[in-house]
Amino acid sequence: MINILASEIATYFYAFLLPFVRISAFTLTAPMFSLNAFNLRFRIIIATVLTVLAVDLVEFSAELLSIDRLITLLLVQLFLGLISGFILQVINGAITVAGQAISNAMGLGMANLIDPTLGNVPVVSQFLVILSTLIFMVSDGHLVLIQILMESFTIFPVDQIFSLNIIYELLLEWTPLLFMGGLLLALPIIISVLLVNAGLGMITRSAPALNIISVGFPAILMAGIIILILVLPGMVVRIDSFWREGFSVLNELFERL
Repeated sequence: MINILASEIATYFYAFLLPFVRISAFTLTAPMFSLNAFNLRFRIIIATVLTVLAVDLVEFSAELLSIDRLITLLLVQLFLGLISGFILQVINGAITVAGQAISNAMGLGMANLIDPTLGNVPVVSQFLVILSTLIFMVSDGHLVLIQILMESFTIFPVDQIFSLNIIYELLLEWTPLLFMGGLLLALPIIISVLLVNAGLGMITRSAPALNIISVGFPAILMAGIIILILVLPGMVVRIDSFWREGFSVLNELFERL
């Protein structure tokens, strides 16, 4: 017969539970894993598989572990997983802001009022988010995320706690990308469309009989689409740099803790 002590069972259970909470919270907010295409069952399977791989990296002792201490550690793992995914979601937020600014400059913002099926996200934002996800996959971002997540159990063990001031400082440094990154992506198109608007205004001034609504709106829309196609290679490079910077910030988070 194999004799297994209750303390060993508790140690194995907590060594699985605490990493599972961190990984599960991470899959709820991290890019790609938080997509609607990944249903709850698939997320549980991913979290379970990653936890099995991370168990060997966890050094934890369940001896003299009180209920208060266990709840504290579970909340720490939950918060750490959520904030890790949120750091990378800032990039998607910046891309969405850029798409909204571009849509408003091109006149596509009216589509949200005319076609309610689009919701509150303009079509350009949807296109840029899909493009960002493809760049994330092509650059092996999902593998980098898994690697960072596995290394986090060595850098920051599951039986430690941290100060929230470190999280506040890092978020204050990183979250401005939500607006600055969107501005960097959208500014070339906004300025170009603004010049087109200025040209149409001059034409209307010289020919008052010209109907600016029937001529200007298609011209601005066509010019915006052409400019978007021309600046697309630069936007791809910029989005790829955003993802790389996000990975470095995520590594910095665990190192600061």
